[in-house]
Amino acid sequence: MGVDYYNMLKVSRNASEEDLKKAYKRLAMKWHPDKNPANKKESEAKFKQISEAYDVLSDSQKRQIYDVYGEEGLQAAEFASPNSTGGPFPAGNSGFRYNPRDADEIFVEFFSGSGGDRLRSGNGEEVRRSQVKKKANPKAAAIESKLACTLEELYTGCRKKMRIARSVPDEFGRPKTVEEILKIDIKPGWKKGTKITFPEKGNQEPGVTPADLIFVVDEKPHAIFKRNGNDLVVTQKISLLEALAGVTRNLTTLDGRNLAISLTDIVKPGHVMVIPNEGMPNSKEPSKKGNIVIKFDVKFPSRLTEEQKSDLRRALGGADN
Repeated sequence: MGVDYYNMLKVSRNASEEDLKKAYKRLAMKWHPDKNPANKKESEAKFKQISEAYDVLSDSQKRQIYDVYGEEGLQAAEFASPNSTGGPFPAGNSGFRYNPRDADEIFVEFFSGSGGDRLRSGNGEEVRRSQVKKKANPKAAAIESKLACTLEELYTGCRKKMRIARSVPDEFGRPKTVEEILKIDIKPGWKKGTKITFPEKGNQEPGVTPADLIFVVDEKPHAIFKRNGNDLVVTQKISLLEALAGVTRNLTTLDGRNLAISLTDIVKPGHVMVIPNEGMPNSKEPSKKGNIVIKFDVKFPSRLTEEQKSDLRRALGGADN
């Protein structure tokens, strides 16, 4: 008999029209390509087979030919002349012509509840079924979640794993919860607001294309640095003596290196030191980096003794303004 349409739909050979509808609905929702983006090739093949089986068995004339002559009888009918009186057909069906239908057309017709060749769009305009594939499956609104990252993670790059739970139909069309771990590769230099999209990873509901899951990068506050574009800004507190006499400080970078910061000149109000190519990587060209920008906060003494004041007058009396 070739292809076993009854087995494809998991129904008996005496299945009623209602049995066929229930079977097709359950399997079509399970194997629709939009529901299986990870296995699209397999799902497309399954979906086509299921639709073909339902199309034949739900039509009394096609089913009669199939029950007697099998798939081969239908194939012969496809090429039969409407005026032919021969061929492998039951009496009274010599003018029958079998034309296989498109799987998406069958799906839209089934879930629209209309048997005609045309459907009404939302504004009342008539459109052909081949044009309403996407209208029959509106997409759910995207779901956004924050993805908190440290500056260290955004500096070096990393992989994060996110566990999600979503509702999908089981083999009988009933919702069940499944868990999945999504892997997100953070690229060096990504900024706050960068979006990573996982298409159609939202809940699966009948007649609706699942929502996209979107993770939006957020930066955790850092104890030392503040990010400004690709620059890293840090404030260093130094004493008045250090501002005048000089000092060497160590600064730990985001990748764990120690930079020796030497002050040999007098630090005046508003003084800024720039260390080139030690900032955040450029996300498009990671070899290029921003700068570390050091701002100095000079701590003045709260009070001075007379002796200290006298010493300062002697030391600074001849200094230029």
